[in-house]
Amino acid sequence: MTRGRRMQALLPALGAALALGAGSCAADTAVAESQPLVVYAAGSLREALTALAADFEARSGRKVVLTFGASGLLRERIERGEGAQVFASADTGHPQRLAARGGWQAPQVFARNSLCALTAAHIEATPTTLLATLLRPDVRLGTSTPQADPSGDYAWALFRKAERVRAGSYALLDAKALKLTGGPDSPKAPAGRNTYGWVMEQGQADVFLTYCTNAVLARREVPQLQVVSIPPELQVGAAYGLTLRSDAGGAARDFVAYLLSAAGQRVLQGHGFGPP
Repeated sequence: MTRGRRMQALLPALGAALALGAGSCAADTAVAESQPLVVYAAGSLREALTALAADFEARSGRKVVLTFGASGLLRERIERGEGAQVFASADTGHPQRLAARGGWQAPQVFARNSLCALTAAHIEATPTTLLATLLRPDVRLGTSTPQADPSGDYAWALFRKAERVRAGSYALLDAKALKLTGGPDSPKAPAGRNTYGWVMEQGQADVFLTYCTNAVLARREVPQLQVVSIPPELQVGAAYGLTLRSDAGGAARDFVAYLLSAAGQRVLQGHGFGPP
């Protein structure tokens, strides 16, 4: 048999193999797109993202599974191989680290937040007197855990600003700050409780530096708490970064697009977050 005839004889089998392969790829894609969309997100996004996910599910028919926690700890879990497809962090550093390792897209800012001071009922503080209150030796200062939770990193950024306002402030605040939340071994609030409201109700701190969105929710749960604005010279802005796997399917891309859309932004801003 000549070479040309042999090729003609092989063509039907080759065509069948290609069709089978294409069918297999299409089937794999269909299976992947039918699986729940797995989203890891900063704990401060719990209320807003739960609402967004419910709306997205109603619009798309695609199930969204949300996992909340400290952004640094979530990033470590992803690096160990957990299957998040979208990562919404309370900073841009942790998603950027994923992107630098490869396999994740460069992060984009999708929301903003600010720090507030959550104070116990016996603490009388105003924005003007806040730094003096934080520096008092009898005032226990609570924060989240730096590196594990961006809220802690933002608190230490505030300490550095305080040093420029009053010399010696950084050393005092760095030494006295109690890292009560956000760490791998931090005690967990009971189910259904706001972490910061619970910490303050338990008397673990007199003042807690956290996101303003968290502080408002804590006061809603524990009305005797007060929310004190951070003065401009100490304020630290929090930029929230969003990334998705480079090979993420259409549902993940659609979810990210929805978060960035006017409708998604209205939900975030309704929960106290600022625009990108």
